Amino acid sequence: MRDTAVFVCTLMLVFAACGCSRAEAADSQPIVQEEESADKGEVQMRIYVTSNGNTIVYGLNDSQAAKDLYAQLPLTIEVEDYSTNEKIFYPSEKLDASDAPVADEGKGTLAYYAPWGDVVMFYDHFGKSSNLYELGMVISGEEFIEALSGSVEITGENEKVEE
Repeated sequence: MRDTAVFVCTLMLVFAACGCSRAEAADSQPIVQEEESADKGEVQMRIYVTSNGNTIVYGLNDSQAAKDLYAQLPLTIEVEDYSTNEKIFYPSEKLDASDAPVADEGKGTLAYYAPWGDVVMFYDHFGKSSNLYELGMVISGEEFIEALSGSVEITGENEKVEE
């Protein structure tokens, strides 16, 4: 019984020491938020939505719909308000959403509403819909989505994910 108590106390001390080391290391390291990729070295499609000197960067997923949108770039297109949480635009050609995941996120989601053929940029939370497909997520510039209006430039660039 005494040996068990000593063992438990020793483990508690070891765990406490590990926790202090991690906390000290966290204090000395800058906080960097990076999206980890399961397949390091893969190429990620990114699009840039530019309006009034502000740029919103989206990382696209690997769905055919995202590839279809990317293939239509560059675009100069009109953005419209829709509802109280999204901006929309209509790409020149329909997107093939057959393998795209259903959008079920929130702020910063780039999606495709198949029945109307519009691309949606969400700046607030939304409800799940079986006809709303995720194309990607905002990487930076989320704070500019709500202010988008009129004509915007949409360009693309392949970014290699660092190893």
